[in-house]
Amino acid sequence: MNKDLQQILFIDIETVPQLPQYDLLEGSWKKLWDKKAQFLIKNEQLPADVYERAGIYAEFGKIICISVGLIDKEQHIKIKSFQGHDEQKLLNEFAEMLNKFEKKFTKFAAHNGKEFDYPYIARRMLVNKIALPKILNLTGKKPWEVPHYDTLEMWKFGDYKHYTSLELLATIFGIPTPKDDISGADVAKVYYIDQDLERIVKYCEKDVLTLIKLYLCLNSIDLDQFVY
Repeated sequence: MNKDLQQILFIDIETVPQLPQYDLLEGSWKKLWDKKAQFLIKNEQLPADVYERAGIYAEFGKIICISVGLIDKEQHIKIKSFQGHDEQKLLNEFAEMLNKFEKKFTKFAAHNGKEFDYPYIARRMLVNKIALPKILNLTGKKPWEVPHYDTLEMWKFGDYKHYTSLELLATIFGIPTPKDDISGADVAKVYYIDQDLERIVKYCEKDVLTLIKLYLCLNSIDLDQFVY
């Protein structure tokens, strides 16, 4: 098997707004969100109407799940998750794992990871006063020196006109959709209203499995040789 595959940690994160609803924001934070929300507001909407989307911004959101996948030397795909309501504890555990296996995992892979997952994790670690593991510390590195893969970028082949979702690419390559229960737009509701973190974790893990299969397809590697 290609040894490079064993060096990749496939990741996906799920995020939510830091508070259940807009009205719970303190004065200064409410003003800051009002300013940020101007990019999201349409028609007659108000900042409160789009607060459920605050989770996409590291300044206003928090991570509730990081699912990771790997391919071992026996070509088994293994997935585990770091989850919880305490973001600092979750990120500490994730950082400890990255530091422990620093020499084993030298690359990340994610879908839209360079735009979302990688910087979001790094920013939230800094907010929580956690030293960045080597794999996340990209300070001073040139774009071609960053050792991370992004399946969205791989699919674009240099074309930056549009975004292509993981679900669409999965469908194109005949991979079962990970969105058969919930989608990213549902996560905040499932977390704060349904209070069902386990459902979100299962969704995140399905995304990682889909990500791995997509990465293999984009590298013309036969999926049948791997055990899920």
